[in-house]
Amino acid sequence: MLHGVPGTGMWECVDFYPVSKIVENGLDTSENGPAVKHVLKSSLDDDRNDYYALGTYDAGAGKWVPDNPIIDVGIGLRYDYGNFYASKTFYDQEKKRRVLWAWIKETDSEAADICRGWASLQSIPRTIKYDKKTGSNVITWPVAEVENLRSNNNEFNKVVVKPGSIVPLEVGSTTQLDIMAEFEVDQNVLKKVDGSNATYDCIKSGGSAERGALGPFGLLVLTDNSLSEQTPIYFYIAKDLTGNFNTFFCNDLTRSSEATDVRKLIYGSTVPVLQGEKLSLRALVDHSIVESFAQNGRTAITSRVYPTKAIYENAKIYLFNNATDISVTATIKIWQMNSANIKSN
Repeated sequence: MLHGVPGTGMWECVDFYPVSKIVENGLDTSENGPAVKHVLKSSLDDDRNDYYALGTYDAGAGKWVPDNPIIDVGIGLRYDYGNFYASKTFYDQEKKRRVLWAWIKETDSEAADICRGWASLQSIPRTIKYDKKTGSNVITWPVAEVENLRSNNNEFNKVVVKPGSIVPLEVGSTTQLDIMAEFEVDQNVLKKVDGSNATYDCIKSGGSAERGALGPFGLLVLTDNSLSEQTPIYFYIAKDLTGNFNTFFCNDLTRSSEATDVRKLIYGSTVPVLQGEKLSLRALVDHSIVESFAQNGRTAITSRVYPTKAIYENAKIYLFNNATDISVTATIKIWQMNSANIKSN
């Protein structure tokens, strides 16, 4: 009765809540007014992804109208472009924030689940709010409490990664990490490169191994010494013939495991990058799961990975640049992460 989108199949785990266009705080569910947008979100049973749209809620009429019908619920934006489903938010009245949780399913075999004795897990809880800079999307970000698990900080400043190169980052154990990275690309080089790769797509293109003029470049996590197992998290800049740029944020699982019963997909989508912004990402790595966030959470990707060789002391982290025409300069902070101490009341 509130809203529907033809052709999107069955909706489940529907969520509906306000976000502020002005303040950073989250809002109680009852808030409304000219300074408020309303998010309508559904989990589509057809493809098992969570979609959302921004719009305006008319409480008197009991109707919600999307800002942009072209990217209405189920045909446009997603919270997360990886393995992320059945999410719900709640309002944390103590810290004035809206918190998002989701279910992350397994992508290996049922037999493996039975052998492990468990299957599926919850995402790291995330705050969710309106992106005032773009005005077109929400941003999701791990709750601040996650930072209490950080230890053993390592920093790498202004590391130049040349075309076709891989740079190891020596940080000790890499199976539980919180990574913050920024990448700078020479603007003069961007202007000179011809616009020939406008048709790039994270999922349909060749993953992190496909070399273009302006990408891919980023991080290799959960990677063994021989690079036979690796999980790339990366940017790819596409330029069309009129000089316009699209930036993609992707996660390639095709070489993430030598196990044969694992679905090894490529995830990702575009990410808005505003004038003057550096490319930035955050990645939370925890043994068999990687949650990644680009541009402070405008685009997120969650992946289940099942390395067989890149585990414990054999797991490494690298910078990589498979672009053909540009070098990138990376500045990175990496924390090892402790396990959470869960206390029951």
